[in-house]
Amino acid sequence: IRTHGPDGLKAVAENAVLNANYLLSRVKHILPVPQGDRCMHEFVASAAALKKKTGVSAMDLAKRLLDYGFHAPTVYFPLTVPEAMMIEPTETESKETMDAFAEILFRITEESPELLHEAPHSTIISRPDEVRAARQPMMRWKGDASV
Repeated sequence: IRTHGPDGLKAVAENAVLNANYLLSRVKHILPVPQGDRCMHEFVASAAALKKKTGVSAMDLAKRLLDYGFHAPTVYFPLTVPEAMMIEPTETESKETMDAFAEILFRITEESPELLHEAPHSTIISRPDEVRAARQPMMRWKGDASV
């Protein structure tokens, strides 16, 4: 905050809002955005229609984004949006990166459901048991990654 100073901090905030609105304008043609055409620094898209049509969930999309080198968005929050994906581009993302994200998201929605249900394919750990991980977190490394 000190490094940016008051003017820099204002510019960072403006860029965060600008980037989120730009990406929203791209993503709304791929997945419905229930809260409208404008946002602050983040927006929520819904994969509910896609899940109903193909069986592909928001989690499947998020995991597949990892295969393409994108950080997975927060899924299933807020609880008021079915199959929610909270997308929050950073203030430093380039237009090219946001365009690539939107294009990859579109491409993923066209992929076979079977491929998506097994994603990610390029990470060391594919699909951990997330309920177990939340209820029984491993707080230190034990040396055996298969546990």
